Amino acid sequence: MARRKTVPEGIRITKVGLWFIILTVLVAVPAANTGNNALYLVEATMLSLLVVSGLISRQNLRRLEIDFVPPREVYANEPFDIGFELRNRGHIWPRWLLVLTATEQTKPVLVPYLDRRSGYQGNLELCATRRGLLRLENAHLASIFPLGLFRKGMRYRVDQDLLVFPEIRASVEFRQKGLGGAGEQPARRVGVGPELHSLRAFRDGDDRRGVHWKRTARTGEMVYMEKEAETGERLSVVLDNGVGELGTPAEEDAFEALITDAATATHYYLERNFEVELVTRNEVIGFGRGRAHRRRILEALALLPAVALQPYPLAGSDPATPALVLDLRGRDA
Repeated sequence: MARRKTVPEGIRITKVGLWFIILTVLVAVPAANTGNNALYLVEATMLSLLVVSGLISRQNLRRLEIDFVPPREVYANEPFDIGFELRNRGHIWPRWLLVLTATEQTKPVLVPYLDRRSGYQGNLELCATRRGLLRLENAHLASIFPLGLFRKGMRYRVDQDLLVFPEIRASVEFRQKGLGGAGEQPARRVGVGPELHSLRAFRDGDDRRGVHWKRTARTGEMVYMEKEAETGERLSVVLDNGVGELGTPAEEDAFEALITDAATATHYYLERNFEVELVTRNEVIGFGRGRAHRRRILEALALLPAVALQPYPLAGSDPATPALVLDLRGRDA
C-alpha cells in the first residue's frame, strides 16, 4: 500500500461547537461582573474543553493511511461504490469518529472506531453525471472527536481516473434501418441459420454434422452444407459523431443522447447473443459477442468526441446486415 501525501486542512466549528462558544461567552459576562469564584471555575473549565477538543481532534488524524479500490464498471447517472481501506499506523492510541468523503456529492462515511495497528474497510457511494474520465483528486478525512465541537480535516491525494461508460437506459425506441422482423428472414450469407445457403466440397475442420449424405453417396465425394445466417444474429450500430461544433447545451445534450442510445442498443443486443459492430467517424469496432467485446464498445463510446461535419454518409461494414443509424439529423427529423 503506497503512502499517500497528506495536506492538513483548517479546523471548522460545528453547530455544537458554535453553541458551546456562545454559552462560554454568556458565562464569562456574569463571572466578570460579579467576581463569583464558582462562575470563574465553570468558565475556566469550558475554555479548557475548547482547547483540549481542538488538540485531540488534530491528533486523531495523525498516522492514518487510506487506499482505494475502484469498481470494474461505472455508468453515468448510476450510483456506484468505490471501496476503501483506512488504516491506523499508530502504536498507542486508537482513533474515533472519523468522517470520510471524496467529492461534494459523496455521501460521508462515518468510521466510529479504529483500533491501533488495524484497518477498516468500507465503500463510498458516488454518482457520475457525465460519461468520460472522472478524476478523483483528493479524499477528505475529518475528525469530530472528542466532543464534536470542532471538525479537523486532512486531505489525501488520490489522483485516480475512473472511466465512466454512457448511461444504459432500461428501454429506448431505436430508429432502425432494415431491422424489422429480426431473426425471421435469411440474410443471404453463411451462418448458423436453418436455411441452406450452398453446397461445397468438405474441408478439414468442417463439422461432420453438416455433411450432405445423399449428395455424398451420389457423387462419391464428401459434400458439405453451408447454412444461411438469420438476420437477427447481427447488428451494425452506426453512430455519426460528425456533428461539428456543439455550441449550445441543447446540442451537447442531443449528442449525449445519441451516445446513450448507442450504448443501450449495444447492451440490449449483446445480451441477446447478437453479433454487434460499432461504426463511428473515428473507428470501426468489428462484429463480436461477449463481455469483452461489450466493454470495448462502451469504452469507445465513453471517450467518443464530436468531430467536424463530413460530406459522405456513414454505413456499416456489411450492407446485408441490419443497421441502427444514429445521427442528429435523424433525431431532429
